[in-house]
Amino acid sequence: MTSEVSDHLDLAGRISLTPARLPVREAVARIVAGKATIRQERLSGIHNPWGHCIGLTDPWSFLDLCESDVVIDAAKKVIGPDVILWDSELFPEAGRYGEFVAEGGEGRYWPVTPLAGVVVLVAVGREELEAKAIGLGEIDPDALSGFEASEPLFVVRLMPATSRFDRDTNHPANRACMEEQVLVNYSNRPLWLLSGTDRANNDLVSGFAPAVPVWASGAMPSEREEK
Repeated sequence: MTSEVSDHLDLAGRISLTPARLPVREAVARIVAGKATIRQERLSGIHNPWGHCIGLTDPWSFLDLCESDVVIDAAKKVIGPDVILWDSELFPEAGRYGEFVAEGGEGRYWPVTPLAGVVVLVAVGREELEAKAIGLGEIDPDALSGFEASEPLFVVRLMPATSRFDRDTNHPANRACMEEQVLVNYSNRPLWLLSGTDRANNDLVSGFAPAVPVWASGAMPSEREEK
């Protein structure tokens, strides 16, 4: 482990929430090197410093990229000036994302009403970042033209701030996600207003804190077992 990363570890050995800004290409390279042992669901919300990726990489590097002109300018051309970031995901191989799209996965888990948005695909392994923005309704396997199947791909999911992000766990998209991607919970994800105005009165407060274990609000596991 390099001194650059170790300087930002807390006492538990996790990467701290202090913005370390590990270069994104280096962060990507480390994940790609260990891709055989990393479940894809763990790479969901990789930009979120309050998510489960904190023990895997430096989320601030990916958040910086989400907030960059490269991503925002591309998104605005598709959904207009009011842009909200709600998810991102790193695919160590673009081909994996192609399979996800071919199976109808993109859009299936979006708890957004009315359903609208843009996916910005970023080739993060190249010397110069290249981004491609595609409207949610236009996503299909051909969307990956221009990307090599073996290269890493950063997928940024953004919604227009004229739509509302639904945190209800009973929302069909949230229920489908919980059943099919058990490590992913979109209902408690933080939202970032990247550009313009939030015109749908979205909850821009929830999610900006470490997740609380599901048993913390009730009896401890050992207590439940004794009853």
